[in-house]
Amino acid sequence: MHVKTKDTVIVITGKDKGKKGKIVASFPKLNRVTVEGVNTVTKHQKARNAGQPGGIIHKDMPIDASNVMLVCPKCGKATRVSHKVDKAPGENGKMKRTMVRICKKCGAEID
Repeated sequence: MHVKTKDTVIVITGKDKGKKGKIVASFPKLNRVTVEGVNTVTKHQKARNAGQPGGIIHKDMPIDASNVMLVCPKCGKATRVSHKVDKAPGENGKMKRTMVRICKKCGAEID
């Protein structure tokens, strides 16, 4: 997936188009993410015991990861993500490869 937990994203399609928020949870196998303040549903919850009150609860539900775009922390624009493989010598002399996400607008490393 092109986004991770704690990334700031903007919704590009759907009923919440244009909203910004942080990713609270990601589900890579389902290709879905939960963004705070986006796709909020209303649930009516019944009181289960004397200490727990019932009532109406607002809950953020997951949306498809293809409906969000990463906001670059450096330039602040919504951008597509490019990947770069960094090779660095690791322990025991073996080369260690790591993937780095890069902003396509300004070229800054995201993580």
